Amino acid sequence: MNFLLRITSLLWLLLMAALGSTTLASCGSSDSQNQTAGQTAADSSTATTVAGPQPLLDSTQVIKAFQAEPKFKPQLLPARRFYRERGFRLGWFKDHQPVARVKTLEDIIAKAGNEGLNPKDYQVKDVSKMLAELEKVRGDSVRRNALERQVDIALTGTYMKWANDYYRGVANPHDKKDTSWLVKPNKIKLNKALLTFLGERKSRYNYYEFAPLHPEYDQLKKALATYRAQERAGGWPTLPATLNLKPGATSPAVAALRKRLLDSAGGAAASAPAPAPTQPGSPAAAAPAAQVYDPELVQAVKLFQQDAGLKPTGIVSGETLKQLNVPIGTRIDQLILNMERWRWLPKKFEPNYLLVNIPEFTLHVIEANKEAFNMRVIVGKVLHETPVFSDKMEYVVLAPYWNVPFSIIDNELREKLVANPNYLDRLDMEVVKGYGRKATVVDPASVDWANVTQETFKYTLRRRPGPKNDLGDVKFIFPNSNDIYLHDTPHDELFSQSNRSFSHGCVRLSEPIKLATYLLRDRPEWNQATILDSIATRHEKYITLKEKLPVYLVYFTAWADAAGHPHFRDDIYGLDKKLAREYFD
Repeated sequence: MNFLLRITSLLWLLLMAALGSTTLASCGSSDSQNQTAGQTAADSSTATTVAGPQPLLDSTQVIKAFQAEPKFKPQLLPARRFYRERGFRLGWFKDHQPVARVKTLEDIIAKAGNEGLNPKDYQVKDVSKMLAELEKVRGDSVRRNALERQVDIALTGTYMKWANDYYRGVANPHDKKDTSWLVKPNKIKLNKALLTFLGERKSRYNYYEFAPLHPEYDQLKKALATYRAQERAGGWPTLPATLNLKPGATSPAVAALRKRLLDSAGGAAASAPAPAPTQPGSPAAAAPAAQVYDPELVQAVKLFQQDAGLKPTGIVSGETLKQLNVPIGTRIDQLILNMERWRWLPKKFEPNYLLVNIPEFTLHVIEANKEAFNMRVIVGKVLHETPVFSDKMEYVVLAPYWNVPFSIIDNELREKLVANPNYLDRLDMEVVKGYGRKATVVDPASVDWANVTQETFKYTLRRRPGPKNDLGDVKFIFPNSNDIYLHDTPHDELFSQSNRSFSHGCVRLSEPIKLATYLLRDRPEWNQATILDSIATRHEKYITLKEKLPVYLVYFTAWADAAGHPHFRDDIYGLDKKLAREYFD
């Protein structure tokens, strides 16, 4: 009996323990549900408890959906990778509720115009309507799951369409193998970016908040916002086409000039000094104050001229007048096109590099992510354009030879050499066979100049180092298929021009010795004195850089400072016009 009682008691205790465990488990589930509900409430204001597991997608569903929508189709590969990496789980739902990032994406697309993009390009699917339909079928798990899959794919397609345009560009030249822009590209992986956006992956790049990759892009964006506000306020006035205004003069057009520069978004970057008092009896004193071209306005004109890359003379005529009369809508388009070009560049530059902005006619030397110095340059003229590309500098060459292109032999020298082969001595030139140290001089009279062709000319015609040399005292080589390099020039007078497109494609430097000294700063044996001594010997000397330095030759006709104040340059090669046709159409 006692044994039976003990067994009965033991069974009773086990039963109570089991019931207690069930109760605890139930409490735990309740807590878990409360946490989920709290999370869902954070993710969606229409959170409700929905039974059943979250549906999965499969590869076929993703492929069919992306192929069926032309605007999504280009992003099929990253979309497949995104879903495959997550085991085909939905990305935009949690516990059958849309996550908070759905609203974030909607807000970003609504503000696409701030980026120079068109919101309609990303409203491919009416996601709001689809989500409203989803609320109506909550009780039908089959229809609910099917619609959740459709919404999820639509959101992924929308994100990738937007992110591709925002981070890689609407008219990315690499997609179309456009050889007019051969700078190394931005290699963003959209599937990884989406995981970062959804908070499922960390990245050094701020995809989570759609921050721009480059501060220069953000500065142009500030300028765009300011110029659009000015456009809404009526733009700026047009000045008379025949205006020729000098400091101190009077003109009825002064009022319009003042409004253009001091009362508009396209005005001066800084305030000018207070105008000097007008002397009694002077012409200005006799004219209405509003018509006097006073010192304050002169200073504003000079600042405008600097922003446009012109000489700051303060005289309003010619090129200055032309730039003042560029319509505000044209400037807005110019800002947008140059924002687009920043999307084509690598996500991040190296800490140290050289950047030549072709329309600016300027070389920027960047060290530790900051500009160390810059200098004026001469670039290729139209029909001999300096190409847009990137490479790495490897050599500094002191006292270089200049190899004469065969086109110059054919078009400029042939007849003179046929008449007198020794004409080369006047030009300080020589004919050689072979290359480098193994090159041997050839008697020019032994060459059949009358019949030679580019295919049959087996020699090199070169100008010796010295003051007549077209490359000056130094050249900087970054080996490339375009045979483009940076170099000195004996024609320093050209650097005083505002428009400096004079070369056959290579980039001429205003301060080559300064650049050579800088690039060789980690070679103690090569300081400015030893560089100049080597040049004076007139013997070509190749010096290999210890570290290859990235070189970017780019094309920006607009940029802005940290405050969003813009600078503009002429579209010297017509690349803005070409891009505008593709971007805006």
